[in-house]
Amino acid sequence: MNSPLQPLADYVVAQEEEASVKTASGLYLPDNAAEKPKTAKVIAVGKEVKQVKTGDRVVYKSYSTTEVKVGNEEYILIKEEDILATVK
Repeated sequence: MNSPLQPLADYVVAQEEEASVKTASGLYLPDNAAEKPKTAKVIAVGKEVKQVKTGDRVVYKSYSTTEVKVGNEEYILIKEEDILATVK
């Protein structure tokens, strides 16, 4: 998917994925669970990003993003240092 946004420096453009309500062990999380992991699919990366690439799924700090809406699509901008892990 092409992004209408071109991130600068060490920023990543991603689209947030729906949080899972079921854990890997099969337990269902209640709606009022403290904080569910935040994951997103990377759509575009800035020129200084070194550890993630377009198409990766990442876990990130939820309070450190900037939300942007272009047309009907919603995107988030994440600084590479706020990405905690990639999901395989």
